[in-house]
Amino acid sequence: MRDTTLAGAVIGRDTLLKQAALVLGGTALIAMAAQVSVPMFPVPMTLQTLAILIVGLTFGARLGAVTLLAYLAQGAMGLPVFANGMNGAALLGPTAGFLVGFVAMAWLAGLAVEKGLARGPVTTALCCLAISAALYLPGLVWLATFTGLETAVTVGALPFLAGDAVKAVIAALLVWGGWKAVRARRG
Repeated sequence: MRDTTLAGAVIGRDTLLKQAALVLGGTALIAMAAQVSVPMFPVPMTLQTLAILIVGLTFGARLGAVTLLAYLAQGAMGLPVFANGMNGAALLGPTAGFLVGFVAMAWLAGLAVEKGLARGPVTTALCCLAISAALYLPGLVWLATFTGLETAVTVGALPFLAGDAVKAVIAALLVWGGWKAVRARRG
């Protein structure tokens, strides 16, 4: 990580220990966000996407994706890290497409930062909105195998659009605020 990522700017030279600490901290943040849930069926509304965008924007593409792979591995090992305390069983259920898509979501958010596409609050918010929209592709394709495409869109996308847009903007503003604080500290 260089200063292209917020984590790199804050922690300085990255070591394996620092990266491991970031991954563990990131998975804990995502797991906690998953528990803030509005029960809906078959896909609950959570704060996971907010946390995933923050992780990707802060850690960068590779470490963001590794963090999400570690998160999925924790769930697969039986830890109750997914929405509503679910574990590896969720990786076979109707939400699995979204869970797998989370890896790409973090990677794309990190890539947007690394490529300089997400630098200000507006460009970061636009990137987050596009990345949030892209999550629907794997999520709805998988969900449609359980419910059919029309129902998948009706229950797996439409109720979430406004909330995902708000979470995308909040993630952008939080990370942009983090950059402002780092720059202010450096003088």
